[in-house]
Amino acid sequence: MSGYEFFTSGAPKQAEEPKWKYNLRKLFTTKSLDSFEIEKETSDLKRTLNAFDLIMIGLGGIIGTGILIITGQAAATKAGPAVVISFIISGVAASFAALCYSELSSMIPVAGSAYTYVYATLGELAAWIIGWDLILEYTVGASTIAVGWSGYFVHFFDHFGIKFSPSWTSAPLVFDQYTGYLERVPGAYINLPAFLLIIFITGLLVLGIRESATVNNIVVSLKVFVILLFVIVGSTKINPKNYDPFIPPNEGTFSKFGVTGILSASSVVFFAYIGFDSISTTAQETKNPQRNLPIGIIVSLILCTILYVAVCVVLTGVVPYPELNDPAPVTVAINAMGIGWLGVIVDFGALAGLISGILVFLLGQPRIFYSMAKDGLFFPTIASKIHPKFKTPYISTVITGMICAIMSSLLPIGVLAELTSVGTLLAFFLVNVGVMVLRITAPNAPRKFKVPGGPFVIPIIGALLDLLLLFTASTASLIRLLVWMSIGLIIYIFYGRSHSIANNSNQYMKNKELNG
Repeated sequence: MSGYEFFTSGAPKQAEEPKWKYNLRKLFTTKSLDSFEIEKETSDLKRTLNAFDLIMIGLGGIIGTGILIITGQAAATKAGPAVVISFIISGVAASFAALCYSELSSMIPVAGSAYTYVYATLGELAAWIIGWDLILEYTVGASTIAVGWSGYFVHFFDHFGIKFSPSWTSAPLVFDQYTGYLERVPGAYINLPAFLLIIFITGLLVLGIRESATVNNIVVSLKVFVILLFVIVGSTKINPKNYDPFIPPNEGTFSKFGVTGILSASSVVFFAYIGFDSISTTAQETKNPQRNLPIGIIVSLILCTILYVAVCVVLTGVVPYPELNDPAPVTVAINAMGIGWLGVIVDFGALAGLISGILVFLLGQPRIFYSMAKDGLFFPTIASKIHPKFKTPYISTVITGMICAIMSSLLPIGVLAELTSVGTLLAFFLVNVGVMVLRITAPNAPRKFKVPGGPFVIPIIGALLDLLLLFTASTASLIRLLVWMSIGLIIYIFYGRSHSIANNSNQYMKNKELNG
Protein backbone atom coordinates (compact mmCIF):
# COMPACT_ATOMS: atom_id res chain seq x y z
CA MET A 1 0.00 0.00 0.00
CA SER A 2 1.43 3.37 -0.96
CA GLY A 3 1.83 6.28 1.40
CA TYR A 4 -0.86 8.19 -0.45
CA GLU A 5 -3.40 5.40 -0.19
CA PHE A 6 -2.57 4.88 3.44
CA PHE A 7 -2.86 8.48 4.52
CA THR A 8 -6.14 9.34 2.84
CA SER A 9 -9.60 7.96 2.19
CA GLY A 10 -9.99 10.15 -0.89
CA ALA A 11 -9.93 8.68 -4.41
CA PRO A 12 -7.77 9.85 -7.35
CA LYS A 13 -9.24 11.46 -10.42
CA GLN A 14 -11.45 9.16 -12.44
CA ALA A 15 -10.90 8.80 -16.20
CA GLU A 16 -14.11 10.47 -17.41
CA GLU A 17 -14.49 12.85 -14.48
CA PRO A 18 -14.59 16.59 -15.36
CA LYS A 19 -11.79 18.59 -13.78
CA TRP A 20 -14.16 20.96 -11.99
CA LYS A 21 -15.97 18.04 -10.40
CA TYR A 22 -12.69 16.43 -9.35
CA ASN A 23 -11.43 19.67 -7.77
CA LEU A 24 -14.75 20.09 -5.96
CA ARG A 25 -14.62 16.52 -4.65
CA LYS A 26 -11.08 17.06 -3.37
CA LEU A 27 -12.39 19.69 -0.97
CA PHE A 28 -14.35 16.99 0.86
CA THR A 29 -11.61 14.35 1.05
CA THR A 30 -11.40 12.84 4.52
CA LYS A 31 -8.49 11.14 6.25
CA SER A 32 -8.96 7.48 7.09
CA LEU A 33 -9.12 6.36 10.73
CA ASP A 34 -6.29 3.87 10.04
CA SER A 35 -3.98 6.74 9.13
CA PHE A 36 -4.52 8.37 12.52
CA GLU A 37 -3.57 5.15 14.31
CA ILE A 38 -0.26 4.95 12.47
CA GLU A 39 0.32 8.67 12.95
CA LYS A 40 -0.08 8.10 16.69
CA GLU A 41 2.39 5.21 16.71
CA THR A 42 5.06 6.97 14.60
CA SER A 43 4.90 10.41 16.24
CA ASP A 44 8.19 12.04 17.25
CA LEU A 45 6.50 13.89 20.12
CA LYS A 46 7.33 12.68 23.60
CA ARG A 47 4.56 10.92 25.56
CA THR A 48 4.77 12.06 29.20
CA LEU A 49 1.33 13.34 30.23
CA ASN A 50 -1.05 11.37 32.45
CA ALA A 51 -4.71 11.91 33.38
CA PHE A 52 -3.84 14.26 36.26
CA ASP A 53 -1.71 16.43 33.95
CA LEU A 54 -4.59 16.67 31.49
CA ILE A 55 -7.07 17.64 34.22
CA MET A 56 -4.70 20.39 35.33
CA ILE A 57 -4.26 21.59 31.73
CA GLY A 58 -8.03 21.77 31.48
CA LEU A 59 -8.33 23.70 34.74
CA GLY A 60 -5.52 25.99 33.62
CA GLY A 61 -7.25 26.75 30.34
CA ILE A 62 -10.78 27.18 31.71
CA ILE A 63 -10.34 29.02 35.01
CA GLY A 64 -9.18 32.54 34.32
CA THR A 65 -10.80 35.82 33.36
CA GLY A 66 -14.24 34.19 33.46
CA ILE A 67 -14.29 33.60 37.18
CA LEU A 68 -12.55 36.92 37.90
CA ILE A 69 -14.71 39.21 35.76
CA ILE A 70 -17.73 37.69 34.02
CA THR A 71 -19.40 36.37 37.18
CA GLY A 72 -19.96 39.79 38.72
CA GLN A 73 -21.01 41.55 35.53
CA ALA A 74 -23.55 38.85 34.63
CA ALA A 75 -25.04 38.98 38.13
CA ALA A 76 -25.26 42.78 38.23
CA THR A 77 -26.75 43.36 34.80
CA LYS A 78 -28.66 40.22 33.83
CA ALA A 79 -29.48 37.57 36.42
CA GLY A 80 -28.89 38.79 39.98
CA PRO A 81 -28.16 35.98 42.49
CA ALA A 82 -29.71 33.57 39.96
CA VAL A 83 -26.48 33.83 37.98
CA VAL A 84 -25.79 30.53 39.76
CA ILE A 85 -28.46 28.97 37.52
CA SER A 86 -26.90 30.65 34.47
CA PHE A 87 -23.58 28.98 35.18
CA ILE A 88 -25.25 25.61 35.61
CA ILE A 89 -27.07 26.00 32.26
CA SER A 90 -23.84 27.03 30.54
CA GLY A 91 -21.99 24.16 32.17
CA VAL A 92 -24.55 21.72 30.75
CA ALA A 93 -24.23 23.32 27.30
CA ALA A 94 -20.44 23.11 27.46
CA SER A 95 -20.68 19.50 28.61
CA PHE A 96 -22.37 18.55 25.32
CA ALA A 97 -19.30 19.72 23.43
CA ALA A 98 -17.04 18.10 26.05
CA LEU A 99 -18.72 14.72 25.61
CA CYS A 100 -18.33 14.96 21.84
CA TYR A 101 -14.67 15.96 22.20
CA SER A 102 -14.20 12.96 24.50
CA GLU A 103 -15.64 10.47 22.01
CA LEU A 104 -13.60 11.83 19.11
CA SER A 105 -10.40 12.05 21.15
CA SER A 106 -10.79 8.38 22.14
CA MET A 107 -11.13 7.45 18.46
CA ILE A 108 -8.54 9.84 16.99
CA PRO A 109 -5.80 10.24 19.63
CA VAL A 110 -3.50 12.56 17.69
CA ALA A 111 -2.60 16.24 17.99
CA GLY A 112 -4.79 18.83 16.29
CA SER A 113 -7.98 18.95 18.35
CA ALA A 114 -11.06 20.00 16.35
CA TYR A 115 -8.97 20.37 13.17
CA THR A 116 -8.10 16.67 13.16
CA TYR A 117 -11.63 15.55 14.06
CA VAL A 118 -13.17 17.63 11.28
CA TYR A 119 -10.63 16.29 8.75
CA ALA A 120 -11.80 12.77 9.56
CA THR A 121 -15.48 13.63 9.21
CA LEU A 122 -16.30 16.69 7.09
CA GLY A 123 -13.29 16.83 4.79
CA GLU A 124 -10.23 18.91 3.98
CA LEU A 125 -11.80 22.32 3.34
CA ALA A 126 -13.79 22.27 6.59
CA ALA A 127 -10.65 21.07 8.41
CA TRP A 128 -8.62 23.96 7.02
CA ILE A 129 -11.31 26.44 8.07
CA ILE A 130 -11.43 25.15 11.63
CA GLY A 131 -7.64 24.86 11.85
CA TRP A 132 -7.24 28.47 10.73
CA ASP A 133 -9.98 29.42 13.17
CA LEU A 134 -8.18 27.72 16.07
CA ILE A 135 -4.96 29.56 15.22
CA LEU A 136 -6.82 32.82 15.73
CA GLU A 137 -8.49 31.58 18.91
CA TYR A 138 -5.26 30.56 20.61
CA THR A 139 -3.20 33.55 19.45
CA VAL A 140 -5.72 36.18 20.50
CA GLY A 141 -6.57 34.24 23.65
CA ALA A 142 -2.97 34.14 24.86
CA SER A 143 -2.40 37.80 23.99
CA THR A 144 -5.56 38.92 25.75
CA ILE A 145 -4.75 37.02 28.94
CA ALA A 146 -1.22 38.46 28.93
CA VAL A 147 -2.63 42.00 28.87
CA GLY A 148 -4.92 41.10 31.77
CA TRP A 149 -2.00 39.57 33.66
CA SER A 150 -0.01 42.78 33.23
CA GLY A 151 -2.85 44.74 34.85
CA TYR A 152 -2.95 42.38 37.84
CA PHE A 153 0.85 42.52 38.05
CA VAL A 154 0.75 46.30 38.48
CA HIS A 155 -2.17 46.10 40.92
CA PHE A 156 -0.46 43.44 43.04
CA PHE A 157 2.60 45.61 43.65
CA ASP A 158 0.33 48.53 44.54
CA HIS A 159 -0.38 46.65 47.78
CA PHE A 160 3.26 47.22 48.75
CA GLY A 161 3.50 50.82 47.59
CA ILE A 162 5.48 49.94 44.45
CA LYS A 163 4.36 51.93 41.41
CA PHE A 164 5.18 51.08 37.81
CA SER A 165 5.15 53.70 35.07
CA PRO A 166 2.16 53.42 32.67
CA SER A 167 4.62 54.17 29.88
CA TRP A 168 6.02 50.65 30.23
CA THR A 169 2.95 48.73 31.44
CA SER A 170 0.24 49.71 28.93
CA ALA A 171 -0.30 49.45 25.18
CA PRO A 172 0.90 52.43 23.09
CA LEU A 173 -2.15 52.07 20.82
CA VAL A 174 -5.86 52.30 21.53
CA PHE A 175 -8.84 51.46 19.34
CA ASP A 176 -11.25 54.34 18.82
CA GLN A 177 -14.78 52.92 18.62
CA TYR A 178 -16.08 56.01 16.81
CA THR A 179 -13.45 56.43 14.11
CA GLY A 180 -12.62 52.72 13.76
CA TYR A 181 -8.87 53.44 13.77
CA LEU A 182 -5.96 52.71 16.07
CA GLU A 183 -4.68 55.82 17.79
CA ARG A 184 -1.40 56.55 19.56
CA VAL A 185 -1.48 56.86 23.34
CA PRO A 186 0.77 59.78 24.39
CA GLY A 187 3.56 58.70 26.74
CA ALA A 188 2.96 54.93 26.39
CA TYR A 189 5.72 52.86 24.79
CA ILE A 190 5.19 49.15 25.41
CA ASN A 191 3.39 46.75 27.74
CA LEU A 192 6.65 45.27 28.98
CA PRO A 193 5.29 42.83 31.63
CA ALA A 194 3.03 41.16 29.05
CA PHE A 195 5.87 40.93 26.52
CA LEU A 196 8.37 39.41 28.97
CA LEU A 197 5.85 36.94 30.38
CA ILE A 198 5.04 35.47 26.96
CA ILE A 199 8.74 35.24 26.07
CA PHE A 200 9.37 33.35 29.32
CA ILE A 201 6.47 30.93 28.78
CA THR A 202 7.54 30.37 25.15
CA GLY A 203 11.02 29.38 26.32
CA LEU A 204 9.49 27.00 28.85
CA LEU A 205 7.34 25.35 26.18
CA VAL A 206 10.37 24.84 23.93
CA LEU A 207 12.22 23.06 26.74
CA GLY A 208 9.62 20.30 26.95
CA ILE A 209 6.03 19.28 27.53
CA ARG A 210 6.90 17.61 30.85
CA GLU A 211 8.51 20.76 32.23
CA SER A 212 5.60 22.87 30.98
CA ALA A 213 3.05 20.52 32.54
CA THR A 214 4.89 20.61 35.87
CA VAL A 215 4.82 24.42 35.96
CA ASN A 216 1.16 24.37 34.95
CA ASN A 217 0.34 21.88 37.72
CA ILE A 218 1.97 24.15 40.30
CA VAL A 219 0.26 27.38 39.24
CA VAL A 220 -3.14 25.69 38.78
CA SER A 221 -2.88 24.16 42.25
CA LEU A 222 -2.17 27.62 43.64
CA LYS A 223 -5.07 29.09 41.66
CA VAL A 224 -7.55 26.49 42.92
CA PHE A 225 -6.28 26.94 46.50
CA VAL A 226 -6.88 30.71 46.31
CA ILE A 227 -10.39 30.22 44.90
CA LEU A 228 -11.24 27.74 47.64
CA LEU A 229 -9.81 30.12 50.25
CA PHE A 230 -12.02 32.92 48.93
CA VAL A 231 -15.08 30.64 49.00
CA ILE A 232 -14.40 29.35 52.52
CA VAL A 233 -13.65 32.77 54.04
CA GLY A 234 -16.42 34.47 52.09
CA SER A 235 -19.02 31.90 53.14
CA THR A 236 -18.67 33.16 56.74
CA LYS A 237 -19.56 36.70 55.61
CA ILE A 238 -22.70 35.90 53.61
CA ASN A 239 -25.78 38.02 54.32
CA PRO A 240 -28.92 35.98 53.36
CA LYS A 241 -30.79 39.24 52.63
CA ASN A 242 -28.61 39.71 49.55
CA TYR A 243 -30.32 36.67 47.99
CA ASP A 244 -33.74 38.34 48.16
CA PRO A 245 -35.03 38.37 45.49
CA PHE A 246 -33.08 35.40 44.14
CA ILE A 247 -34.53 36.04 40.67
CA PRO A 248 -35.00 39.82 40.32
CA PRO A 249 -38.16 40.79 38.37
CA ASN A 250 -37.73 41.48 34.69
CA GLU A 251 -37.27 45.17 33.85
CA GLY A 252 -38.95 45.14 30.46
CA THR A 253 -36.20 43.83 28.18
CA PHE A 254 -35.16 40.27 27.40
CA SER A 255 -31.76 40.43 29.07
CA LYS A 256 -32.71 42.49 32.13
CA PHE A 257 -33.37 39.96 34.90
CA GLY A 258 -36.25 37.53 35.29
CA VAL A 259 -36.16 34.10 33.66
CA THR A 260 -35.09 35.59 30.32
CA GLY A 261 -32.26 37.42 32.07
CA ILE A 262 -30.99 34.09 33.41
CA LEU A 263 -30.94 32.72 29.85
CA SER A 264 -29.22 35.85 28.54
CA ALA A 265 -26.59 35.57 31.25
CA SER A 266 -26.06 31.93 30.27
CA SER A 267 -24.93 32.99 26.79
CA VAL A 268 -22.46 35.42 28.37
CA VAL A 269 -20.96 33.14 31.02
CA PHE A 270 -20.69 30.26 28.54
CA PHE A 271 -17.40 31.80 27.48
CA ALA A 272 -16.04 31.22 30.97
CA TYR A 273 -15.90 27.52 30.05
CA ILE A 274 -13.66 27.96 27.02
CA GLY A 275 -10.34 26.13 27.34
CA PHE A 276 -11.02 22.42 27.83
CA ASP A 277 -10.64 21.84 24.08
CA SER A 278 -6.93 22.58 24.42
CA ILE A 279 -6.54 19.23 26.19
CA SER A 280 -7.08 17.39 22.92
CA THR A 281 -4.13 19.20 21.28
CA THR A 282 -1.78 17.18 23.53
CA ALA A 283 -3.02 13.77 22.35
CA GLN A 284 0.33 12.67 20.92
CA GLU A 285 2.12 13.62 24.13
CA THR A 286 -0.30 11.71 26.38
CA LYS A 287 0.12 8.23 27.80
CA ASN A 288 -2.86 5.99 26.94
CA PRO A 289 -4.71 8.86 25.20
CA GLN A 290 -7.88 6.84 24.51
CA ARG A 291 -8.43 6.60 28.27
CA ASN A 292 -6.82 9.75 29.63
CA LEU A 293 -8.15 12.34 27.17
CA PRO A 294 -11.85 11.78 28.02
CA ILE A 295 -10.97 11.77 31.74
CA GLY A 296 -9.09 15.06 31.45
CA ILE A 297 -11.84 16.78 29.45
CA ILE A 298 -14.83 15.67 31.52
CA VAL A 299 -13.30 15.93 35.01
CA SER A 300 -11.82 19.39 34.41
CA LEU A 301 -15.18 20.69 33.17
CA ILE A 302 -17.05 19.25 36.19
CA LEU A 303 -14.56 20.74 38.66
CA CYS A 304 -14.72 24.15 36.98
CA THR A 305 -18.53 24.16 37.10
CA ILE A 306 -18.46 23.41 40.83
CA LEU A 307 -15.92 26.18 41.49
CA TYR A 308 -17.84 28.69 39.36
CA VAL A 309 -21.12 28.00 41.17
CA ALA A 310 -19.41 28.27 44.58
CA VAL A 311 -17.84 31.64 43.68
CA CYS A 312 -21.19 32.95 42.42
CA VAL A 313 -22.92 31.93 45.67
CA VAL A 314 -20.32 33.78 47.75
CA LEU A 315 -20.15 36.88 45.53
CA THR A 316 -23.89 37.48 45.51
CA GLY A 317 -24.17 36.58 49.19
CA VAL A 318 -21.48 38.98 50.40
CA VAL A 319 -22.35 41.95 48.17
CA PRO A 320 -25.75 43.15 46.84
CA TYR A 321 -25.74 42.12 43.20
CA PRO A 322 -26.04 45.67 41.70
CA GLU A 323 -22.64 46.50 43.23
CA LEU A 324 -20.90 43.69 41.34
CA ASN A 325 -20.86 45.53 38.00
CA ASP A 326 -17.13 46.12 38.31
CA PRO A 327 -14.10 44.89 36.31
CA ALA A 328 -12.90 43.16 39.50
CA PRO A 329 -16.00 41.83 41.32
CA VAL A 330 -13.94 39.53 43.54
CA THR A 331 -12.02 42.57 44.79
CA VAL A 332 -15.33 44.33 45.48
CA ALA A 333 -16.43 41.37 47.62
CA ILE A 334 -13.13 41.26 49.49
CA ASN A 335 -13.33 44.99 50.23
CA ALA A 336 -16.86 44.48 51.55
CA MET A 337 -15.55 41.78 53.88
CA GLY A 338 -12.86 44.13 55.17
CA ILE A 339 -10.12 41.48 54.99
CA GLY A 340 -7.01 43.12 53.55
CA TRP A 341 -4.72 40.09 53.62
CA LEU A 342 -7.19 38.10 51.54
CA GLY A 343 -6.99 40.72 48.78
CA VAL A 344 -3.21 40.30 48.52
CA ILE A 345 -3.51 36.51 48.32
CA VAL A 346 -6.32 36.61 45.74
CA ASP A 347 -4.37 39.05 43.53
CA PHE A 348 -1.37 36.73 43.72
CA GLY A 349 -3.60 33.78 42.85
CA ALA A 350 -4.98 35.74 39.88
CA LEU A 351 -1.43 36.23 38.59
CA ALA A 352 -0.77 32.50 38.85
CA GLY A 353 -4.10 31.63 37.29
CA LEU A 354 -3.64 33.84 34.28
CA ILE A 355 -0.14 32.42 33.72
CA SER A 356 -1.63 28.93 33.38
CA GLY A 357 -4.18 30.23 30.89
CA ILE A 358 -1.45 31.72 28.68
CA LEU A 359 0.60 28.54 28.94
CA VAL A 360 -2.31 26.37 27.82
CA PHE A 361 -3.09 28.57 24.79
CA LEU A 362 0.56 28.78 23.74
CA LEU A 363 0.82 25.02 24.23
CA GLY A 364 -2.13 24.34 21.94
CA GLN A 365 -1.46 26.50 18.90
CA PRO A 366 1.90 25.04 17.74
CA ARG A 367 0.30 21.59 17.88
CA ILE A 368 -2.42 22.77 15.53
CA PHE A 369 0.32 24.02 13.19
CA TYR A 370 2.09 20.66 13.60
CA SER A 371 -0.96 18.64 12.56
CA MET A 372 -1.70 20.89 9.57
CA ALA A 373 1.92 20.71 8.40
CA LYS A 374 1.93 16.92 8.70
CA ASP A 375 -1.04 16.90 6.33
CA GLY A 376 0.77 19.18 3.87
CA LEU A 377 -1.65 22.09 4.39
CA PHE A 378 0.89 24.30 6.17
CA PHE A 379 4.61 24.93 5.70
CA PRO A 380 6.38 21.76 7.00
CA THR A 381 9.84 23.35 7.27
CA ILE A 382 8.38 25.64 9.95
CA ALA A 383 5.56 23.83 11.68
CA SER A 384 6.42 20.12 11.72
CA LYS A 385 10.03 20.32 12.88
CA ILE A 386 10.59 18.61 16.24
CA HIS A 387 13.56 19.61 18.44
CA PRO A 388 16.02 16.67 18.51
CA LYS A 389 16.57 16.95 22.27
CA PHE A 390 13.41 18.47 23.75
CA LYS A 391 10.97 16.70 21.38
CA THR A 392 8.76 19.78 20.99
CA PRO A 393 7.60 21.65 17.84
CA TYR A 394 10.11 24.38 18.65
CA ILE A 395 10.08 26.55 15.52
CA SER A 396 6.31 27.05 15.48
CA THR A 397 6.36 27.53 19.27
CA VAL A 398 8.90 30.35 18.97
CA ILE A 399 7.05 32.00 16.09
CA THR A 400 3.73 31.77 17.94
CA GLY A 401 5.30 33.19 21.08
CA MET A 402 6.88 36.14 19.27
CA ILE A 403 3.62 37.04 17.52
CA CYS A 404 1.69 36.87 20.80
CA ALA A 405 4.37 38.87 22.63
CA ILE A 406 4.25 41.66 20.03
CA MET A 407 0.44 41.73 20.00
CA SER A 408 0.15 41.85 23.78
CA SER A 409 2.81 44.54 24.15
CA LEU A 410 1.59 46.94 21.46
CA LEU A 411 -2.05 46.38 20.62
CA PRO A 412 -5.37 46.88 22.42
CA ILE A 413 -6.61 43.31 22.51
CA GLY A 414 -10.07 44.00 23.94
CA VAL A 415 -11.85 44.27 20.60
CA LEU A 416 -10.09 41.22 19.15
CA ALA A 417 -10.73 39.15 22.28
CA GLU A 418 -14.34 38.63 21.26
CA LEU A 419 -13.02 36.56 18.37
CA THR A 420 -11.82 33.92 20.83
CA SER A 421 -15.38 33.15 21.84
CA VAL A 422 -16.79 33.26 18.32
CA GLY A 423 -14.05 30.99 17.01
CA THR A 424 -14.55 28.50 19.83
CA LEU A 425 -18.29 28.26 19.18
CA LEU A 426 -17.58 27.46 15.53
CA ALA A 427 -15.17 24.71 16.60
CA PHE A 428 -17.67 23.29 19.09
CA PHE A 429 -20.40 23.24 16.42
CA LEU A 430 -18.26 21.28 13.95
CA VAL A 431 -17.14 18.80 16.63
CA ASN A 432 -20.77 18.06 17.52
CA VAL A 433 -21.53 17.49 13.83
CA GLY A 434 -18.40 15.34 13.50
CA VAL A 435 -19.61 12.86 16.11
CA MET A 436 -22.84 12.29 14.18
CA VAL A 437 -21.00 11.88 10.87
CA LEU A 438 -18.59 9.26 12.25
CA ARG A 439 -21.44 7.33 13.86
CA ILE A 440 -22.89 6.99 10.34
CA THR A 441 -19.73 6.54 8.26
CA ALA A 442 -17.78 4.40 10.75
CA PRO A 443 -20.34 2.76 13.05
CA ASN A 444 -18.08 -0.16 13.96
CA ALA A 445 -14.90 1.80 14.65
CA PRO A 446 -13.54 1.21 18.18
CA ARG A 447 -14.64 3.85 20.67
CA LYS A 448 -13.18 3.77 24.19
CA PHE A 449 -15.74 6.43 25.12
CA LYS A 450 -19.21 7.04 23.67
CA VAL A 451 -21.48 10.03 24.04
CA PRO A 452 -24.37 8.77 26.22
CA GLY A 453 -27.96 8.76 24.98
CA GLY A 454 -27.29 7.58 21.45
CA PRO A 455 -25.42 9.14 18.52
CA PHE A 456 -27.67 12.12 17.84
CA VAL A 457 -29.47 13.56 20.88
CA ILE A 458 -26.58 15.30 22.66
CA PRO A 459 -24.66 16.27 19.49
CA ILE A 460 -27.77 17.82 17.93
CA ILE A 461 -28.66 19.77 21.08
CA GLY A 462 -25.04 20.87 21.45
CA ALA A 463 -24.80 22.00 17.82
CA LEU A 464 -28.04 23.99 18.07
CA LEU A 465 -26.88 25.68 21.29
CA ASP A 466 -23.57 26.60 19.67
CA LEU A 467 -25.36 28.13 16.69
CA LEU A 468 -27.71 30.05 18.98
CA LEU A 469 -24.82 31.55 20.93
CA LEU A 470 -22.81 32.17 17.75
CA PHE A 471 -25.62 34.24 16.23
CA THR A 472 -25.92 36.34 19.40
CA ALA A 473 -22.32 37.56 18.94
CA SER A 474 -21.77 41.15 17.85
CA THR A 475 -21.84 41.95 14.14
CA ALA A 476 -18.34 43.44 14.35
CA SER A 477 -16.95 40.17 15.75
CA LEU A 478 -18.56 38.12 13.00
CA ILE A 479 -17.18 40.48 10.33
CA ARG A 480 -13.64 40.20 11.77
CA LEU A 481 -14.00 36.43 11.83
CA LEU A 482 -14.99 36.45 8.14
CA VAL A 483 -11.99 38.63 7.28
CA TRP A 484 -9.63 36.23 9.06
CA MET A 485 -11.28 33.26 7.34
CA SER A 486 -10.88 34.97 3.95
CA ILE A 487 -7.14 35.32 4.55
CA GLY A 488 -6.99 31.64 5.45
CA LEU A 489 -8.86 30.59 2.33
CA ILE A 490 -6.38 32.52 0.17
CA ILE A 491 -3.50 30.60 1.79
CA TYR A 492 -5.35 27.31 1.28
CA ILE A 493 -6.10 28.04 -2.40
CA PHE A 494 -2.52 29.07 -3.27
CA TYR A 495 -0.60 26.66 -1.00
CA GLY A 496 -2.57 24.09 0.99
CA ARG A 497 -4.66 22.73 -1.88
CA SER A 498 -1.63 21.96 -4.04
CA HIS A 499 0.50 20.57 -1.18
CA SER A 500 -2.18 18.48 0.53
CA ILE A 501 -0.99 14.90 1.11
CA ALA A 502 -4.58 13.65 1.02
CA ASN A 503 -5.13 15.03 -2.47
CA ASN A 504 -1.66 14.81 -4.02
CA SER A 505 -0.11 11.38 -4.26
CA ASN A 506 3.43 12.70 -4.72
CA GLN A 507 3.29 14.98 -1.70
CA TYR A 508 3.61 12.18 0.85
CA MET A 509 7.22 11.41 -0.07
CA LYS A 510 8.13 15.10 -0.23
CA ASN A 511 6.88 15.70 3.30
CA LYS A 512 8.52 12.53 4.50
CA GLU A 513 11.89 13.78 3.20
CA LEU A 514 11.38 17.22 4.77
CA ASN A 515 10.53 15.68 8.13
CA GLY A 516 13.40 13.24 8.05
